[in-house]
Amino acid sequence: MADQTAAIDAAPRPETSSTVRQIAVLAALAATGTLATNILLPSLPQMAASLRVSSAAVTSAITVFLAVFALGQLVVGPISDRYGRRWPVLTGFAVFFAGSVWCGLANDLPSLLIGRVIQAAGACATSVLSRAIARDMFSGAALARAMALIMIAMAAAPGFSPLVGGALEHYFGWRSEFALVAAFAGLGALAYGSVFGETHHATRTPLHPRAIAQSYLGLITDCRFLVPAVTVSLIMGGLFAMFSAAPRVLIEALDFSPIELGLFFAGTVMIVFAAGMLATRLAPRYGLDRSIQLGLIAAATGSLAMLLVSIVSPTFFPFLGAMSVFLLGMGIVNPLGSAQALSPFGEKAGAASALLGFWQMMMAAVGVWLGATVSHEAMFALGIVLTVFSLVAIGLYTTRTKAGWNRPKFVDGSSR
Repeated sequence: MADQTAAIDAAPRPETSSTVRQIAVLAALAATGTLATNILLPSLPQMAASLRVSSAAVTSAITVFLAVFALGQLVVGPISDRYGRRWPVLTGFAVFFAGSVWCGLANDLPSLLIGRVIQAAGACATSVLSRAIARDMFSGAALARAMALIMIAMAAAPGFSPLVGGALEHYFGWRSEFALVAAFAGLGALAYGSVFGETHHATRTPLHPRAIAQSYLGLITDCRFLVPAVTVSLIMGGLFAMFSAAPRVLIEALDFSPIELGLFFAGTVMIVFAAGMLATRLAPRYGLDRSIQLGLIAAATGSLAMLLVSIVSPTFFPFLGAMSVFLLGMGIVNPLGSAQALSPFGEKAGAASALLGFWQMMMAAVGVWLGATVSHEAMFALGIVLTVFSLVAIGLYTTRTKAGWNRPKFVDGSSR
């Protein structure tokens, strides 16, 4: 793997077929968690009826998954820094597969929740280590390109999986959705095992509570990590608030059908895809700092537009326009900010990726909660959440660029 882990020049260049395969597998790793969650959304009423519980009760299957998924990353990251990436990833796939089978066979809600805990314990390993492996292999603009493509996969999973889940539920029942994600895990493990060897060749960090605490404390107190990581987490919190509010806006307020809602989510993937491709062009040309600032400005513009639309003209096309601008900014900030946060910490990329993932999921939970509680008007509440999160992110990141805190350098030695 020496040629894969060597520093890659900052200038854009065509990807080799080997690199394309590697990034495709990393994208599959990253998408595992969101696929397992969003594929269930159209089937929650049917699951509730089958398990003889209320629809509100069965949504705990989502909450439990996200909680274990977030906390588990904090454990998996240091384990991978000590023992490497390969076996934690393969073990994660195996655990996820077992949890999916358990869920598919569940006959009551407690059994389903146990299966979801097992699923999440496996998914957190594949998700957090996709970023750590990318950091092992790439640097500079090449890392930014890899993170952009991984982000596109993470956006495609929640975008397309509700459509897939709805079709499976209609023809085969909700249990078939767990069969699909189990098959996905099996294929993902085979692909990972055939494409990757061990990628973590830096100094192995010790694995005991004090060392782990010191590692996380070192990251939290290092502005090179703290500022871009929190910036990305704020923007991701806005994204999850948007996904959670969209059904209320479109179905309850604008009279969309469930299938139209699924098509809407699928359409958002195209915006994120375009933003990810744009990010890969901006970073080598303008550098990470300036590119992230442009993405933050776009996200804030879309957020303010969303708030204005909710007050003046709460109709579909203005809502779509404001959301598209926010998604464009999010699609630039997320991969480039993640690359900037991880770049200086190759020796503990697992812990850095874990802490980044934990903060993203926690901020996502805060965004979803605020979007549901700030106002009974879903679009207005979403506008407030997006605006606050985006403006705070801009203010935080501006302090970094003004102070010039140890900007990560590309491998050619330039600071961008």
